[in-house]
Amino acid sequence: MSHYGSPPGPDDPRSDPGREPGRTPGSHAGEPEPSAYNPYPDDWSATPAGNPAFNAAAPPPEYPYGEPSDYSGLPAPGNPYAGPNRSRPTFGFGGYAGWFTRVGAYLIDYLCGIVAAAPAIVGQILYLSTARTTFDAQGRSVTRLHHTDLSLSLLVIGYLTGLAFTIWNVYIRQGRTGATIGKSVLAIRLVNADQQPIGPGWSFLRQILHIVDALPCMLGFLWPIWDSRKQTFADKIMGTFVIQATTPQQPYPPQPYVQQPYG
Repeated sequence: MSHYGSPPGPDDPRSDPGREPGRTPGSHAGEPEPSAYNPYPDDWSATPAGNPAFNAAAPPPEYPYGEPSDYSGLPAPGNPYAGPNRSRPTFGFGGYAGWFTRVGAYLIDYLCGIVAAAPAIVGQILYLSTARTTFDAQGRSVTRLHHTDLSLSLLVIGYLTGLAFTIWNVYIRQGRTGATIGKSVLAIRLVNADQQPIGPGWSFLRQILHIVDALPCMLGFLWPIWDSRKQTFADKIMGTFVIQATTPQQPYPPQPYVQQPYG
């Protein structure tokens, strides 16, 4: 045994002057006691199977005031100007279309339909031009008509073009935009209660329901003269209106919310 006694043990404070009694070598006052379990391995590619810090999925963040937007940490504001269906235009209301205005739009569409079916008109004229009047044995006059290849071809083409124009103008165009050609000229639109076009399918159904307008001596077509909303019977069944339309009101895009500084 040396003059100074035996060397200090690992728990002897003399072995590390800055260590408190009872702490392992290398640790000092104010530092946590090192543990044998190391949650951060030297090899970061290896994930300990029993380490909850690596295996447990982090819970999703909770936003008590709504999902934050991309441009700030605050909740994304709603769009108070959005209409019922942003895929269709919403027209401004300028009053219900009068009866004479609706009749004028119908006449314009009728004339456009005649132009579309013009080949059939020409074919019909050629067909009538072949009329020959003869007399039978009893002396009675008999008129005979003969189709030619040209007149028959023009009739078929004219019927097809007239039908195609009606489908496009009355069903597709009016359903998507709210107006036939005649309604566009007179600035009126066929809309639903949200002041939006009703769609091609509903426009087709509305045309079929005009049978209801025609049954009681055409009373349904005259009903807009004294009706407060200028509706025919078909319009009342479908919930549609013909209005004097103003410029389509497009919904404004949502503006980013910017927090104002205090003071």
